[in-house]
Amino acid sequence: MRFLRDAILTLVLLGIAAVAALYFFGRNGYSTRVAPNAAEEFIALRVRDLATPADAKEQVNPYGNEPNAWRQAVAHFEDHCAMCHGSDGRGRSEIGKNLYPKAPDMTRPRTQGLSDGELYYIIDNGVRFTGMPGWGGEDSPEEMWKLVSFIRHLPNYTAEEMEEIQGAGQGGQEPAEEHEHNEGEAKGKPPAGSAPPKHEHKE
Repeated sequence: MRFLRDAILTLVLLGIAAVAALYFFGRNGYSTRVAPNAAEEFIALRVRDLATPADAKEQVNPYGNEPNAWRQAVAHFEDHCAMCHGSDGRGRSEIGKNLYPKAPDMTRPRTQGLSDGELYYIIDNGVRFTGMPGWGGEDSPEEMWKLVSFIRHLPNYTAEEMEEIQGAGQGGQEPAEEHEHNEGEAKGKPPAGSAPPKHEHKE
């Protein structure tokens, strides 16, 4: 019964969206430089909500109780997400602010109000008819859940934390090769990969 109700509601909404689109684009063209109007936003958000399975919404972040799990996702976010969402998640990057719809400010209630499962589902599957890709074919569940932790931290993400993490090599860990090199020097050993020392034989 619920499926039938949701299907009918979706069809009605799509019909309204089609009429509104014809009217809107007939008057304003197809430029991505304008912001979506209130009706378009409402319909898009409702369709996104209907497209997320109920069981997905109920999933809980397994790293939700780990206070530093978000730190382990910083480099991943910078590599995959920051080009559109910005390093601070506010969507003010050159690409993000020119998308249609524009990349959201993820510190705001519209994103923070989503459940952990909804955030994970969006990262995993993407959102059709937007610039949001689905990363499930490339990223592991662990990586995506830690991205959820990072998104949760965004409203409290300070400039000091950004500088601290970037200055410490994204998470406070020095590269393994450099660590091995420094450790070898400290113990009087040659760094890994270097040629062994030459021994001169005295006559």
